[in-house]
Amino acid sequence: PDGAAVFADLCRLYTAPYRRYHNLGHIQDCLRLVDEVAPLLIDRDAVEFGVWFHDAVYDTGVNNNEWRSAELFLERSAGASFVFRHRVCGHILATRHTRTARGNDRCFLVDIDLSGFGAPWDEFMHNGELLREESSGQSDEKYHAGQVFFLSALRQRPHFYQTEYFRDRYEAIARANLDRLLAELRMMGYGAAARSTL
Repeated sequence: PDGAAVFADLCRLYTAPYRRYHNLGHIQDCLRLVDEVAPLLIDRDAVEFGVWFHDAVYDTGVNNNEWRSAELFLERSAGASFVFRHRVCGHILATRHTRTARGNDRCFLVDIDLSGFGAPWDEFMHNGELLREESSGQSDEKYHAGQVFFLSALRQRPHFYQTEYFRDRYEAIARANLDRLLAELRMMGYGAAARSTL
């Protein structure tokens, strides 16, 4: 496929009006971090493609966005080697954050995607407001119950970040943000709601 056409298609997807957080700004932030950690990556190209496609499909209220994003990448990458396409799809699916990533580059991509948790509190909360706007069709009860469930799963990890590079720079701030947000949500009664959805 023509590279310019693929790029234009991605830009169209990431600039949809409902995209408040998962937009080109998020991709640019991720790409800046890819540049930052480039000397530590094995296959930078695969990581960059993983960044570009990991949120290409983003529909709120569904749980298969990453699978559909990987499928979109496969549609747009005909002609690339099987190994490269397989690697990028693995990177995309790892951003579901449902299990510990394996492999140097995959761990870096997962950490890059979660880097916003290591932002100062005000910036972290502003990003949270943008995320909430993307799911404006959901009730507060449903949205925050899902939020507590997801955040609690992240909190149970031995390490929030999977690479030493991100742990050294952002682990303490990310854990403090996570603990503070979970405490506030539970104070509002959403912890019980999250448990009832299991």
